[in-house]
Amino acid sequence: MKVEPITLFGQIVRLEPLRFDHAEALWRHADDPDIWRYMPYGRVDTPDKLRALIADLLERQARATDLCFTVFYQATNEPIGMTRYLAIDLKNRNLEIGGTWYGRAYRGTKVNLESKFLLLRHAFEQLGCVRVQLKADVRNVRSQRAIERLGAIREGVLRKHMILPDGHARSSVIYSILDEEWPAVKTHLQALLAT
Repeated sequence: MKVEPITLFGQIVRLEPLRFDHAEALWRHADDPDIWRYMPYGRVDTPDKLRALIADLLERQARATDLCFTVFYQATNEPIGMTRYLAIDLKNRNLEIGGTWYGRAYRGTKVNLESKFLLLRHAFEQLGCVRVQLKADVRNVRSQRAIERLGAIREGVLRKHMILPDGHARSSVIYSILDEEWPAVKTHLQALLAT
């Protein structure tokens, strides 16, 4: 498993390696408290906080624990969100997909479906992953439904495993897709994207 920056191309979105200079354009969509409500970073409510978050993510990428992407909307070539691989475990050929957010206008569209399809396809077909994990705050029902729509299997709840910056002890619902499940999930996602 060799995880390194790559651009992933879809019909709706393009996932490019996150760069610090994406911050200004991303801020137009990031200035929305709904995005950050359940995220472990706290409220990202100023351009400086977004730049600090990007700097932190790029440091994680340099340590090879994360691989970060800016989500571009193909029709306008505009950066509309971010996503990433995290908790990269080369020895066990596992990783997590998370840290995903999109501007309000793109939520509930096929943007998330295609972004996750591109990330999952790359993880299973190029990186050789045997397991991909996704998780959501137990309070974030919208994210749980989006993960379930992908075809991921709910494994359980990690109870109070993370203290958020506001002091809340977050519990997270854990989902996964295994390598032997990927062909059926791939077919399912391709059908959803085709409708």
